[in-house]
Amino acid sequence: MPVTARTLNLDDALYHYLLDVSLRETPLLRRLRDETQAMPTARWQVAPEQGQFLALLVKLTGARRVLEVGTFTGYSALCMAQALPEDGSLICCDIPGDYNATALRYWQEAGVGQRIELRLAPALDTLASLERAGQLGCFDLIFIDADKANYPAYLEVALGLLRVGGLLVFDNTLWSGRVLETDSLSEDTRAIQALNRALKDDSRIDLSLLPLGDGLTLCRKR
Repeated sequence: MPVTARTLNLDDALYHYLLDVSLRETPLLRRLRDETQAMPTARWQVAPEQGQFLALLVKLTGARRVLEVGTFTGYSALCMAQALPEDGSLICCDIPGDYNATALRYWQEAGVGQRIELRLAPALDTLASLERAGQLGCFDLIFIDADKANYPAYLEVALGLLRVGGLLVFDNTLWSGRVLETDSLSEDTRAIQALNRALKDDSRIDLSLLPLGDGLTLCRKR
């Protein structure tokens, strides 16, 4: 077979091979993932290879202050918190839900609970409070995986909170292919489409959209 010059489509067999040769998921992370998969909202969880990639980004960027918008049961937060240095910190933004207790329980069991602050309120309110507290330009990495309709708004606030050279990461930017829809009736779909178009020509960032999980967009603040 010829070598392809475009990204591969992963069938189940190739995807499982990818996990088999690269995923270093700890037993604790696997247990959290399995517990989450039994929940009705399990689709909110990041793929395990995404969690591992986020941890690598934390280490590659030397991040010490991380912000997450959309935490759910805490899988991605746990991946990133474990990758932080001892004096690193992670602020997680989410709304109240039964799954908050799951996140807190696993963070404590992993021994990283002291690095993570969970703020329960509409994320835009939490981000505004960080602005008022003088946190502009103070974060090294921001991961956004929350309500899609607010993605364009999160972009603007997050760029303010991010330091120059910091990394902003959006999840679900391929949206299971729904980004190809024309005249979509879904507010979430339209918001992701708007975000993707805006990022393409945004001179404030360096950009790469990776076909990892449901689409992962990396934005380095210039």
